[in-house]
Amino acid sequence: MNEKRADARAWDAILERLATLRRSEEDQPVVREPGTEGHAGGRSQVEAIYLPLVQTRKLVIAQLGQTLDGRIATHSGHSHFVTGAEDIEHLHRLRALVDAVVVGAGTAISDDPQLTVRHVRGDNPVRVVLDPSGRVPSDRKLFQDGAAPTLWLQSRRAKPPSASGTVEVLQMDEVAAGGGFHPATVLERLAARGMTRVLVEGGGLTVSRFLAAGVLDRLHLTVAPLLLGSGRPSVTLDPVRTLQEALRPQCRHFALGPDILFDLCLRP
Repeated sequence: MNEKRADARAWDAILERLATLRRSEEDQPVVREPGTEGHAGGRSQVEAIYLPLVQTRKLVIAQLGQTLDGRIATHSGHSHFVTGAEDIEHLHRLRALVDAVVVGAGTAISDDPQLTVRHVRGDNPVRVVLDPSGRVPSDRKLFQDGAAPTLWLQSRRAKPPSASGTVEVLQMDEVAAGGGFHPATVLERLAARGMTRVLVEGGGLTVSRFLAAGVLDRLHLTVAPLLLGSGRPSVTLDPVRTLQEALRPQCRHFALGPDILFDLCLRP
């Protein structure tokens, strides 16, 4: 019980630090906190995981929960839940620390997520759906529940749905090869609306596009002690010839119940 109270106090302090950061007119310098590199060091785990995320006003972080063999769902798309309750709470903490949470059309269709903060204290972020072809049905929860402002990004070739309430349809010209939006362009559009702290929540293809584009500051990858042997892959990047060409970012790791969170720092 004492540990839970300490975590709650640490989380309250992190939220206050975030509020101060958002009130400031200039970007805050990145300050290396004692105990935030490597493992938890002398700080509580809540402080060690989340303090580095509230150092600057600009943050682009992605997260995925996967099996030991790198799958985020079965072939049919069933993914509830690959990781455990502790990682779900972690995901809600990440949502509470950003201005916007981004998902692709496939995630919006198969998971029908709410993308809100429900398991921890904090404000709901703006929900952003990347749907270039306009294939996501309008009956999805995030278009109907009114729980948070929602941006529905579509290409100008798509027939725009009628938006109402908290949902805004934003049509974009810039579509990359393969039909997706350029990640950098998406972030520019969000920044123009004051959303400079962004969580790319899924699915695997969307996170992989942002990773390949080099626009992520961090990737939180939680691995569950689970083997599928088949199913939808987690990160998918272009082939490399040698291991020297592979990404090998600075890494911290934390236990989240039976799962392991790998915090990958993609920018020095």
